[in-house]
Amino acid sequence: MFEGLGERLQSALSKIKGTGKITESNISDMMREIRLALLEADVNYTVVKEFTNNVKEKALGEEVQKSLKPGEVFVKIVKDELTALLGGEQKPLNLNGNPAILMLVGLQGSGKTTAIGKLSNLLRKKHAKKPLMVACDVYRPAAIDQLKQLGKQLNIEVYDEGKKDPVEIANNAIKYAKENKYDYVLIDTAGRLHIDEGLMDELENIRTKVNPQEILLVIDSMMGQDAINVIEGFNNKLPLTGVILTKLDGDTRGGVALSVRHLTNVPIKFIGTSEKMDGLDSFDPERMAGRILGMGDIISLVEKVQSEIDEKEAEKAAKKMQNGKFDLEDFLSQMKQVKKLGPLENLIKLIPGASKMGLNNVQIDPKQIAHIEAIVLSMTPKERKNPDIIKASRKTRIAQGCGLSVQEVNKLLTQFDQMKKMMKQMSNGKMKFPF
Repeated sequence: MFEGLGERLQSALSKIKGTGKITESNISDMMREIRLALLEADVNYTVVKEFTNNVKEKALGEEVQKSLKPGEVFVKIVKDELTALLGGEQKPLNLNGNPAILMLVGLQGSGKTTAIGKLSNLLRKKHAKKPLMVACDVYRPAAIDQLKQLGKQLNIEVYDEGKKDPVEIANNAIKYAKENKYDYVLIDTAGRLHIDEGLMDELENIRTKVNPQEILLVIDSMMGQDAINVIEGFNNKLPLTGVILTKLDGDTRGGVALSVRHLTNVPIKFIGTSEKMDGLDSFDPERMAGRILGMGDIISLVEKVQSEIDEKEAEKAAKKMQNGKFDLEDFLSQMKQVKKLGPLENLIKLIPGASKMGLNNVQIDPKQIAHIEAIVLSMTPKERKNPDIIKASRKTRIAQGCGLSVQEVNKLLTQFDQMKKMMKQMSNGKMKFPF
């Protein structure tokens, strides 16, 4: 997401970073590049104009002119304005109800039902509480079945009454949630191919009946600027509390994310980052601005690791590494932990300066990781504990067991041996760094 825009902005800003003096002339050149980058990213023209005017006005102000490093102050101004454009500060969900009721609305095909599953999963993991998903889309064929399938996959209960009146289903679901001590109720409402009175009346009736804490509009970011009209259409009839932007991982431009808050005053609360059920992230304007400008997002990286990695297991592995007792059994365990974090290339992009180091386009083939896992699993526990005993006949057996070549088994053993030596050097303080 934002790859094209990020590269263009970073390239433009790198030219001014070392500048000793900022003038109207070099600012005008810079703003022209930034303006083109934003327009090519499909950011609304009015938004672009206001953004560039604000940056230019502040860049020519006294603070920048008197600074010892005006180029760096200029970059900070761009980041601050970008953060403001994205919404300024993170807007958390209102989860104060008992149960908290979240109503998801949107057009057909926006990814609403999948978003309910992802959001339920996120809330359960983040707050360790019990969500209930409610099937109120009684019109779209297989909508109820889709939600039930997601519920089964996530082990989250789905409340449904078939094709009955959605308003009554929602009302009965709230009663059921209270009786059964559910903490959150997420209502999947019907979508349409376009906004119509019938849809809006039904949504308004559900809202009046259940009085939700949150009304979240699910929008497909690939819609581009049409998304603004959809948001305004819904917001004119329903008091929207936030937006979930789906498929942002597939939209390299991301212009809609930069236009939504400014034009509609509805905050972005979540973004879809992958098709998997853990592919939904809270939206933080400041962190996102940092990512776009190549400053990375270490806080999100740390949070991701903390939420998925078993701390005790990690400490145990670290001690074994320091003592030179790290074996292939431990290696396999660590690989399983890392896999929980999702695609590694997505994590690499959160590292500050990743694009400068050429890491933004790194592709890690999941097949390679699967091959390593298969090789280790084809070994006996004794071989995993002591890889030195793996000689020619054992290698042949392992290769046959995992369906790979002896060369690949050799490659893994060599890499593991090199890794162990490097760890030993680091723990003994003998590692020499080229800086």
